[in-house]
Amino acid sequence: MTVLDSFRMDGRVALLYGAGRGIGAASALALAEAGADVAIASRTQEQVDKIAAQVREMGRRALPIVADAYDAEATEANVDRVVEEFGRLDTIVSITGGTAPSPFPETGDDALVDAFRSNTLNGLRLVRVALPHLAKSDAPSIVFVSSGLGRIVGRGWLAYGMGKAALDHSVRLLAAEFSPRIRINAVAPGATMTDGLATVMTPEVKEQLERETPMHRLGTVEDIAAGVLYLASPASAYVTGHILAIDGGLLKSNMDMPYPDF
Repeated sequence: MTVLDSFRMDGRVALLYGAGRGIGAASALALAEAGADVAIASRTQEQVDKIAAQVREMGRRALPIVADAYDAEATEANVDRVVEEFGRLDTIVSITGGTAPSPFPETGDDALVDAFRSNTLNGLRLVRVALPHLAKSDAPSIVFVSSGLGRIVGRGWLAYGMGKAALDHSVRLLAAEFSPRIRINAVAPGATMTDGLATVMTPEVKEQLERETPMHRLGTVEDIAAGVLYLASPASAYVTGHILAIDGGLLKSNMDMPYPDF
């Protein structure tokens, strides 16, 4: 096998949660391009149907699933549906999460609990449900999409950063528990040009983000998808328990909120 061959996912089946657009959609297409059959789960029928059609155009099988990561019963049913459709499950990619910034005094208990559920708990539930099927694979892999804010600091990002930091350490702890049978890793993007970021993008915001990023540009969804493919594929067969930063070299947040000093 050549190094390039080790990135192939032929014969593998991947389930991606939160893959209707952005990083998730790009990751689904990257895995399909590498030869995997993919199940694309997201809350919007139109989005998952669109990505599934693109996967099929590549000659791979696709299963669009309308899913809400908060729905525990549906998560189990959706995993079973993937195995019934494809006969196996080799890779889980969880892209779910996200929490809006807020000043800490205005971040109540409910907001903190929801940040943990959204960014950590929902993905861990998916992994727990999928474990019996992953254990039957000859090369199982799990990839989370975390965030640079699980590691770096930035004003206004307490709830989101807390949720992602918990996710990052969960990856390390589970790697110890799953080794040597199942690999688990995460990618930690910096500011990436997605539909979500586009909602707040102005020329001024873009200039700030680029200026404060050592690489002087925003990330693309393809930048992140390349990391997901690496961690999902046999190319990273000797990697587990790691958080791969794909953030343009950030050492601190490039998007601090303009909240006043105390």
